[in-house]
Amino acid sequence: MEDFAISELKGLIIPDHTVIEEHSIVVHGDVLVGNYAELGYGLIANLIVAGEHVKINGNIISQDDVRIDMWSEITGEVRTKSDAYLGEFVKISGKLFAAGNLDVGNNVKIDGGYDVKGWLVVRQPLPVVMFIYFYMLALLQFGSEEEIEKALQELFSNDMSENKILAIPNRAKIDLDTIRTSTRARIGSYCRLLGNIRARSMHMGNHNTLFGSIRTTGDITIGKGCVIHGNLTSNKGKVSIGRNSRIMGKITADAIVIHETSKTEGTLTSPNSVTIDLDDLEGFDEIGKKLFYGFTLLDDI
Repeated sequence: MEDFAISELKGLIIPDHTVIEEHSIVVHGDVLVGNYAELGYGLIANLIVAGEHVKINGNIISQDDVRIDMWSEITGEVRTKSDAYLGEFVKISGKLFAAGNLDVGNNVKIDGGYDVKGWLVVRQPLPVVMFIYFYMLALLQFGSEEEIEKALQELFSNDMSENKILAIPNRAKIDLDTIRTSTRARIGSYCRLLGNIRARSMHMGNHNTLFGSIRTTGDITIGKGCVIHGNLTSNKGKVSIGRNSRIMGKITADAIVIHETSKTEGTLTSPNSVTIDLDDLEGFDEIGKKLFYGFTLLDDI
């Protein structure tokens, strides 16, 4: 992702090369899941950290630590090649496998039992489950980017980069039908996603495939070489489409900017303007940019 801002951890971040498979979300990096989030998929990643009252419908498979906070529920197995940390009242329907230690709070229930190669420790409070994560969010309120970056470096591996974190905000929902958040959303490049995206605004990178529509109150930006199998709707913002992208539905927004090499199979509806973005604007004046005002433009351009 370009120009990554730490403050965007307040929103939904889907990193480069993320794939939503039939049963799992596969991430080439780490995962942060906020409180009360609901996932209709399992997770496959390096490090997985989940907040309180999180529901994950599938298996959790991690190369590094798994940290799950209080009252969360996993309807599948949990596998880690490192340590597992479970807060109070966590429920796991399947079996837990940990190559390292298992650190649990009180009243943890693991229906399938557990296979732990290291130490099993029961203690309260559970150490360092979500402390750094919430500490980082608190720092956001004061705009201390240096402290936030330091906390991130302590939480994640040394080779962590900004395009390797799947950040799911509080109360977000991701399932077969919907990717829903009340915050803004940012998607990296080379992703393959399934579900109708609902967010405050959305920025998408390059060469993505989305099997679903996008609806926001703010702006929608689609990068180069993307294929969207659905409609784009912005209630109050602008929709911008990069070169060589294809929209398999309608586009509705306050203003629309679409590259001349891109295609849409539906109508373009805008009360203000539809702009065709040309590669070479030399010799064109404002009229030559093909501005259309105040009407619905059928996609025959």
